[in-house]
Amino acid sequence: MRSYTKAELLRRHRRKKRLLLVMTLFAVCGLGFFAGIFWAFAGIAFFWIAHEAWFSDHLFYSPAADDRYTLTGMEAVPVTFSDGCLRLATEAGGASALDPDDTLILAARLRATWLGRFLDPAVGIAAVNPSDMAADRQTFERGAKGLRYLNLTGFARALQEGGVRLSGQHCRLPDTFLLWKKGFPDYRQKRLLIVAPHADDAEIAAFGLYSAAKDVWIVTLTAGETEAAHYLRLGISGVEAARLKGRLRAWDSVAVPRWGGVPPDRVWQLGYFCLCLSAMQNAPDESVGSKEADWRDTRLFRAWNARSLASDADGRPTWRNLVADLAEIMRLSKPEVLLVPHPELDPHPDHVAAHAAAMEALRSCGQRVETLLCYANHLHDNDLWPMGGAGDGVALPPRKADTGEEPPYALPLSPALQRDKAMALGMMHDLAPRLSRKKRLRRAVQWLLAGRAPSLFGENEYFRKAVRRHEVFFARSPDF
Repeated sequence: MRSYTKAELLRRHRRKKRLLLVMTLFAVCGLGFFAGIFWAFAGIAFFWIAHEAWFSDHLFYSPAADDRYTLTGMEAVPVTFSDGCLRLATEAGGASALDPDDTLILAARLRATWLGRFLDPAVGIAAVNPSDMAADRQTFERGAKGLRYLNLTGFARALQEGGVRLSGQHCRLPDTFLLWKKGFPDYRQKRLLIVAPHADDAEIAAFGLYSAAKDVWIVTLTAGETEAAHYLRLGISGVEAARLKGRLRAWDSVAVPRWGGVPPDRVWQLGYFCLCLSAMQNAPDESVGSKEADWRDTRLFRAWNARSLASDADGRPTWRNLVADLAEIMRLSKPEVLLVPHPELDPHPDHVAAHAAAMEALRSCGQRVETLLCYANHLHDNDLWPMGGAGDGVALPPRKADTGEEPPYALPLSPALQRDKAMALGMMHDLAPRLSRKKRLRRAVQWLLAGRAPSLFGENEYFRKAVRRHEVFFARSPDF
C-alpha cells in the first residue's frame, strides 16, 4: 500500500471537500427550486454550521483502525477491572510493583457511542482514594473504535493505594485492559541537547523537561522567516516583513529559554532558512537562500548568539555548514541525551531534515550519547493531536503502522509548570497574532455545538496542544 505525504493527503482531502461542496450546492439549488429561497438559504447555513462543527477536522485515517505499538522493552503489569475501577492484580501488589516515576501505558479497546461521532469521545481517569493527584481526561477521535493507548503516568501511587476509576465519555470501555510500565533514568539529571528546527519547537515539545533539568543546551536551526503576512499591516514589503519576522523569531529562540532557566551562552540560533533544509540536504555544498526574505547569509539571524561558531566566518547557508555547526555544538556540550524530532511521526520537512542533520553531526563529531528522545510537534495524519483540552493528559499519538519499537517516555507536568510553559509560548511572536475571523467563528461553533472549549492561555492551537499534563517522547538507542 502506498504511503502518502501530508501534502498529498491534504490535496486529496480538499478534492473530496470540493466534490462534497458541489453536491451540496446542487442539493440546495433543488431545495430552493421546490421549497423557496428562504429554505435554500436555511439549507446553506445548516450545511455550513454542520461542516464547521463536526466535519472540518483533518483526519487522514479511519477512526475504526487500531493504533499499533510494539512497546518493546516495557513490562506487562497484571490488572483487573470491575465496577469501573482498574486495580493491580494480587500477584502485582506490593510497594515495589510500580515506581512513582514509571511511564505507564494502558492499552484499551474503545468504542465510540453514536453521540461519540459528533462529540469527542474521552476517558476520565481519577484516583479511587482521595489524594493530591488531580483527575485526568484523555480524548480520542470522533467515531473511535479499536485499540488505543492511554497514558497513566503519574497514577502509580493511586494504582497501589486502591486503584484508578475509569469512565467512558461518549465511548464504551472494554472489560479487560493491558497495563505496561517502564522505568527510565531521570533525564532531568542528565546533560541535554535539544535540536529545534524552528523557534518554539523546543518549548512546545520539552519546556517542562528542560526547565526542570540541571544542564541544558538548545540549538534552533532556522529563523522561521516565512509566512510573514501578519507584518504587512505595518506598510512594509513582503521581503521586509519576512526579515522582520525572522529577526523576531531568532530573538525568541535565544531569549525565551531564559524563562526556563537556560543560560544565554548555552543557546544558539543558527539562522538557516525556513523550509529550505531539505533542499540543502539534497545539495550539501550549495547555498540555499530564503524563499521569502531574499537573503543568503545566516549571520543576519545570529546576532544574539552569546558564542560564535566556525561558520560565522562565511555565513553560507549550506548543509555542510549546518552539520558542522551541530557537530561543533555537540563537542562543546557533550550531551548525554539528545532531543530531536521524530523522523516518522513528525512529517514536517524541516523536522525530518533536522533529525537527519543531527544524526550526521553525531556520527562526525566523535561524541557518544546515551539516549535519543524523539518528539513530534506535528503529526502526519491528525492535526488535532494531542486531542482534548489544555491541561488534559496526552494519550499516545495515533499510529496505524508500527514503524518502530522505541518505548514511550512520559513526563508529568504540574499545573504550575504548565502555566510557566504557557507563558513561554506566549512570548513567542509566531503564536501571538489573532486567528482569522473564519477560524474564530469555527472555534465558536465547535465550542457551542461540539463541546470543544478554548484554551484560557491563548488562541493559537499550541496553547491547547502543548500545555498539557504530560510531555511525551520516544526513547531510541543512539547506535548507528
